[in-house]
Amino acid sequence: MLSERVRQDIEALRARYPVAQSALIPALLRVQEELGWVPPEAMAEVGRLLGLPVEVVAEVASFYTLIFTELPGRHVVQLCTNLSCMLSGAEAVREWVERELGIRAGQTTPDGRVTLLAVECLAACDQAPCMLVDEQRHGPVSPDSAVQLLRELD
Repeated sequence: MLSERVRQDIEALRARYPVAQSALIPALLRVQEELGWVPPEAMAEVGRLLGLPVEVVAEVASFYTLIFTELPGRHVVQLCTNLSCMLSGAEAVREWVERELGIRAGQTTPDGRVTLLAVECLAACDQAPCMLVDEQRHGPVSPDSAVQLLRELD
């Protein structure tokens, strides 16, 4: 499933760390870089390459919100839910975005266009409420400006 290049990268990561589990997150991110997500078959392969049980790989992969264990949409929208954003209106932004997309946080639109995530912190309290659209940070956003950003996506 993984290309030879990714296998080599994971083996190099394994050699860099004295404990195999230390290479796990970088290895999963490398897989995701190539495939766009980390399917179960790739988790098994990472486990074999690092000498870790697939259960450990799956536990780590499912814990981190930025490691996708399901195929994400073409665009990933992350809404900050930390205190500064919540006090600045993030709940209203989330409600409007969910209504616009027709999905709830944690879901992908049926057409595969957008995955919506509610995340703990985007490290932009001075821009609260804040959202990340793919890799571009936006803030402060209002319900209207957040919906407008979504409408501009292809």
